Amino acid sequence: MRVIIVKDYDRMSKLAAKFIADELRRKPALVLGLATGSTPIGMYQELIRMHKEEGLDFSKVITFNLDEYIGLPKDHPESYHSFMWKHFFQHVNIPESQIHIPDGTLPMEDIPAYCEWYEKRIKEVGGIDIQVLGIGRDGHIGFNEPGSSLGSRTRIKTLARETREDNARFFDGNIDAVPKYAITMGVGTIMEARMLLLLASGPNKAEAVKKTVEGPITAMCPASIMQLHPKAVAIIDQEAAKYLEREYEVDMG
Repeated sequence: MRVIIVKDYDRMSKLAAKFIADELRRKPALVLGLATGSTPIGMYQELIRMHKEEGLDFSKVITFNLDEYIGLPKDHPESYHSFMWKHFFQHVNIPESQIHIPDGTLPMEDIPAYCEWYEKRIKEVGGIDIQVLGIGRDGHIGFNEPGSSLGSRTRIKTLARETREDNARFFDGNIDAVPKYAITMGVGTIMEARMLLLLASGPNKAEAVKKTVEGPITAMCPASIMQLHPKAVAIIDQEAAKYLEREYEVDMG
């Protein structure tokens, strides 16, 4: 895994956006796997700036989001549909027909077949070129909680209490308002992307980063599987990197 330690959140965001922009200029029909949460917002803002000020063209891009809550309407302010439109899609020129976000509004009995379709659709477009990832405090990627199979595919996942506690801040602090289930790409699905781009910022991610980068590969820290990926890049700010013991690439911008 290539690890790049950067000065702060702003530098992390700009460097991540540059990785994507460079690949997009090389391959206009880039297939992007996208993440939600506070971590990638700065990266999205920089990509929007590049689109508006530098003419970065997203018209041929196809996107697949990692996950979505089950049971929230798509227009709910905390749905990942709403998040992606607010922070990225409405500001760039990706045609709506080329955007894929898991549909958490389906009846539970219809979701397994939908997950199979999602996997098939990824294959139909040739696979994901770059998968953007955040990381949970417990080392989860997507909604693949500790204990998830490292070969898992897109599926329904029951969310860990720690994850729901972390996300309660988006629901007025009310954990009971946080959905208990989600659709998520599996670890095996994520690992098939040609490049993984992991972003981590802040001291509360430092322990998970340590386990991911320097710990054993284990289902109890799903992100640790990235050590086996041939083209995984982790961009980590100084606070998130504070427990790392080995020497890594440094980019202070």
